[in-house]
Amino acid sequence: MSKSIEIKNRKARFQYEILETFVAGIQLRGTEIKSIRDAKASLDEAYCHFVDGELFIRSMTIAEYSHGNIYNHEPTRERKLLLKKKELEKLEKKLKDQGNTVVPLKLFINDKGLAKLQIGLARGKKLHDKRESIKEKDMKRDVARIKARF
Repeated sequence: MSKSIEIKNRKARFQYEILETFVAGIQLRGTEIKSIRDAKASLDEAYCHFVDGELFIRSMTIAEYSHGNIYNHEPTRERKLLLKKKELEKLEKKLKDQGNTVVPLKLFINDKGLAKLQIGLARGKKLHDKRESIKEKDMKRDVARIKARF
């Protein structure tokens, strides 16, 4: 593989406090993996939810494959996430706590050429926490500017 594919959900770390992360496989159709390898995917509006003890991702956009024909996939279809049973049980148990949710953080291709999704058990940030994040980011940017001058 010449280039590594890494599609991030930038909003997730700003809007949520990530408590724990997991790496999950994704059940994909043939043209979906080709679109991911072309970096034609987005996690912006995506979220994860449980259905009968199985974890699914909804609203993740994978653009139709440019060379696909009538067998092309639906761009925003619901896709099953593949985790170990113990991880699924742990996540489902933690989701029962008030305010916890599962958010997709990063979509990437691993060394074996398989698409993987990094998901995080998260708790929503309050407004003052978001302001604090903005202040930290601004300070880091200012420090980087000063270092670049000298």
